[in-house]
Amino acid sequence: MKIGVIGGGAAGFFAAIHASGADRDITIFEKSPKLLSKVKVSGGGRCNVTHRPMEISKLVKNYPRGEKFLKKVFSKFKSEDTIDWFESKGVSLKIEGDGRMFPISDSSQSVIDALLKEAQKLKITILRSCGVLSVNPIDNHYKLETESGSFVFDKVIIATGGHPKVASYSFLNKLNHSILDPIPSLFTFNTPKEPIRELMGLSVADGIVKIEGTKLNYRGPVLVTHWGVSGPAVLKLSAFGAQLLKDQNYNATALINWNGELGEEQYSTQIKSYMLAHPNRKVESNSLFDIPGRLWEHFTKLAGIENGQLYGSLSKKQINKLVQNLFCYTLKVEGKTTFKEEFVTAGGIALNEVNPETLESKYHPNLYFAGEVLNIDGITGGFNFQAAWSTGFLAGTASSK
Repeated sequence: MKIGVIGGGAAGFFAAIHASGADRDITIFEKSPKLLSKVKVSGGGRCNVTHRPMEISKLVKNYPRGEKFLKKVFSKFKSEDTIDWFESKGVSLKIEGDGRMFPISDSSQSVIDALLKEAQKLKITILRSCGVLSVNPIDNHYKLETESGSFVFDKVIIATGGHPKVASYSFLNKLNHSILDPIPSLFTFNTPKEPIRELMGLSVADGIVKIEGTKLNYRGPVLVTHWGVSGPAVLKLSAFGAQLLKDQNYNATALINWNGELGEEQYSTQIKSYMLAHPNRKVESNSLFDIPGRLWEHFTKLAGIENGQLYGSLSKKQINKLVQNLFCYTLKVEGKTTFKEEFVTAGGIALNEVNPETLESKYHPNLYFAGEVLNIDGITGGFNFQAAWSTGFLAGTASSK
């Protein structure tokens, strides 16, 4: 049996490996000269393979799109299975404090080498710089028109990843599947008119970022960049707010609480306690609430606190303004920045047209989908790769039968 896999990324390789077996002739088509390029750059070159194992009901909450679909997928292959598989191939993983899992080697090359070695062992044919131009169902087979000629397969797995433009899905036109317009997910907030950008490089470990006028909020590290604000809290918020922000042309108001442990009243109470205990200390040089010094100085200036002013001389108005900046700092968002190497899209093949038990098309027998070509996307932390491994495993094993 001949099986064609379109896409030489994480999902494509995992699908091809699990489709392999006796009397299986597997070919991977990759349009670029590089294989597993997203694996290479992910996690700053370390490859965030998956996330610490958790109950499936909690795991699926990390996917803005695809939650219900993935419940069934993860029941067949979840984080524990990913860890077991890579460790069986000699790639030991470690858990970091935030739950992300990386190779002990701290190198994505370990993951790439394991996948390439397994593909070689299984005698999988890999055609690089060979883009697929169209997929044509013909008499219980599939004819692929490619940049290197025509190929006919009994079964086909499509794992081409996400694309920023719907035109990139045109090779699927003859399949008549619904393709939801791709929109960016996981991006930083640009704040070109905000003075906070001058503090680029500063971060807090536990902030809460909200989009004003919505229930959308996320808690986690917040980083100030020369574009505006980033960090896991912003990236996760951008994923859940992807459609809303797109509809608003990436113009919104972000509200930041710089210490997620504290509420408005707690900020006020603790500042007043500190005033009583240390009335002769200078406000701008004695930061509270784990706020970096330069960021604290920025807040004190906005609160109208003068250089050299002592805690004991703070007015009620100054305290209120300082609390407002700590608890509900307002930022005007005007645009976004995405990281092309780790680009994640919402959109793609509509999930109601795919069987979640097998990843097989509901319209075309023996045609399967895996990875980000589906309308599935996760927040940062290894969740997108977990979806790739799980859907790749299911598509591969189902196609091998």
